[in-house]
This record gives sequence, structure tokens and C-alpha cells, in this order.
Amino acid sequence: MQNTTELTFEQLGLHPKTLKTLAQNGYETPSPIQAELIPLALTGRDCIGQARTGTGKTAAFMLPTMERIDLAEPAVQVLALAPTRELSEQVMMEAKKLCGGRIKLGIGVGGRPIHLQIRDIENGAQGIIGTPGRIIDLLRRGALNLDKLKVLILDEADRMLDIGFRPDIERIIKQCPKKRQTLLLSATLPPPVEKLAQKYMTDPEMVDLSEDNVVVDTIEQYYVTVDENRKRSLLLRVLAQEKPAQAIVFTRTKRGADKLLEVFSRRLKSDRIAAIHGDLPQRKRDRVIKDLRAGKLRLLIATDVVGRGIDISGISHIINYDIPEFCDDYVHRVGRTGRLSSAENGRAITFVRLDQGGELTNIEMRINTVLPEYRVDGFEAYAPKERSQRTVRKFGA
Repeated sequence: MQNTTELTFEQLGLHPKTLKTLAQNGYETPSPIQAELIPLALTGRDCIGQARTGTGKTAAFMLPTMERIDLAEPAVQVLALAPTRELSEQVMMEAKKLCGGRIKLGIGVGGRPIHLQIRDIENGAQGIIGTPGRIIDLLRRGALNLDKLKVLILDEADRMLDIGFRPDIERIIKQCPKKRQTLLLSATLPPPVEKLAQKYMTDPEMVDLSEDNVVVDTIEQYYVTVDENRKRSLLLRVLAQEKPAQAIVFTRTKRGADKLLEVFSRRLKSDRIAAIHGDLPQRKRDRVIKDLRAGKLRLLIATDVVGRGIDISGISHIINYDIPEFCDDYVHRVGRTGRLSSAENGRAITFVRLDQGGELTNIEMRINTVLPEYRVDGFEAYAPKERSQRTVRKFGA
């Protein structure tokens, strides 16, 4: 990999109008993923980019993609797929800034009036950003035609496969021209993602910025052992001790998120706390994300599906109230903090029951890091007679 520390956007081969727009939006120097991926993608070849969210990967795939668009052609030439509505809308916002109004963009996500999305396509949208389910719906209705498609983008591919979008993705790909460029972006590259790439990409160039340790150094990570019935008390103590600017608390279930919101809204007597999950109406989800961005919320309780769509630089703390079921979900959860634009390190604290030592070990193996124990002075997080069990997990054969 070349040394990219001294590169500028001017050296990446971008159009002068693009460079002007970047300067107007405060983009000064490319991030590592941008410096590596943009020149490769500009050649038109298929590319796989492995980098966590928050490293500037949206610009890394959108900037070279926009260079491929024929501005005189009122047809969909770029399709970007993302796992959630929130993430799709964030990519859309970023893309609009990057193109400076030169390209017509449309969105295709559920929870939004489909007739407005169809109207954007009919009015000559040249780029569509959306979720697989709604894109399938638009294709079925005959509202979306991909015959003129030049670039297909699969953003957060690992998460799209995690939540069951593989059949939809494959159906969409089969309606794309065979002669196209495919860009696949993912924080992790588990076997299902590799198989998808092998099947539908042509000799892709790999840009791997995961650096062995898939969680970057700007995140301080800890575990704390706790009995299930003491988690709420522990969370209160952690919040009091850490005093986060903004924190996301992850739960495994929607019911767990709602219960935690009910309890903590009452105990904290604050309107700066909210929950977000898949059952929440889209209008409420939009309002929660808007309030979080505006700094009106200090604490957000989220499930993994929606949590993956939160791309906000102000998150200082991630608390895994429930240890994630899959190691890759841990990577994505903690990636909500320690962002590219954040001046300070983020902190991630994972609550672990005594019977979950094996799950913690799997996470440590996944990130190639042994997590230190987080201390809460004066708080007894688990029964004294059970302490030795944790010691066995750490130091036993």
C-alpha cells in the first residue's frame, strides 16, 4: 500500500468541478480509504474496500462514481444499496453535498411515499440510493430500469447479508448490465461476502484498511462483568462516572430497548433520552436521528439493525448493555464512536454476564485485542462467590 499521508484530492485524478465542490464543503485532505480507493475506482475496475464506517468511505465510493455519470443522459446510471433507511438517507445527504447539484439523485427506501420516489426516477434521476427491499419493489413495478447502469455499489455488504438481503441483492444484480463496475464496501469480509464478490465481481482490486485490528486505536474498549439483574444499576453508575457527551446503549431486542427507555426516562427524569428500533414508525425514527444529530439527545438506546444506520460524529461512548450475538456486530457497534472527525477517543464498554465469558473471548479473538476490565468504584456488579469464575475465563487452561 502506498504512503497516502501527503496526498491531496488534486492528486487523485478528480474533475476540477468536483475539487471545487470539495473545497466549498471543507474537504481538505483525503482519508486513507479515499486516497486508496478513489484512484482505483476511477479506472472503472471492480473494487472491494474494507474499512469501518466513519473513515470517509461514502466519499471514497461516491466521488469516483459521479465522475462516470453522463450528465446529459436522464437515466439511472448509478445504484447504491445500503442495509437501512437511515444509512441510505445519510449516503444521500453526503452524495448531494459532493456533487454540488450537478447530478440528479433519488432515493428508494421503505417508510417513504413510493410515488415520490417514482417521480424522481421519471424526472431523470441519474443516481439512486436505497435499500434492497424497496429497490426490488421499484423494479417489480417497472418504475426502475437498470439498462443504462454503469456502477453498482454495495455499501456495508456484510450487514446487508447479516439481515437477510442476499436474495434481494442477487435479484437486483441479475437485472444489472453485465458490463458494469461494482464497488463493494464492508467493515468485515466474512465468507458470505467473499462468496458474493467471487460470484458477481470481475477480478476486483482489494483495498484493505482494516489493519489486522478491525477496531481502530481511537476507541478505548473495556468489559465489565455483571449479573443480569444488576445491569440497570451498573448502567446508571457508568453514565455518572463517564459523563458522556452522547452515548448509544445497544440491546439485543426491541422489547429490551423499550423497557430500558421506560426505566431510564423515569429514573433520569430527562427528555434527552430515546430509543430506536425496527418497530418504531419511520417518522419517529427520523425525529430521533434528527434530535441526536442536533445534540438534543444525550442517550440513545438502539438495536443492531437501526444502530448500523447511525453515522454521527458526536458519539463519545458506546455501551453494549447486551453483548452482541455475533463478533462482527461488536465491530460495527463500537464503530459508532471514535469517528474520523472526532477530536477525542471514543470509549466502548461491554457488559458481560458470568456465563458469557466465551462470547467475550470470541470478540477478543475477532479484534485481536484483550479487553481490560472497566472499574466502577464501590459498585458490586456480581456476587462475591462467583468472582473466581471470571478468573478461570481469563487465566485458566
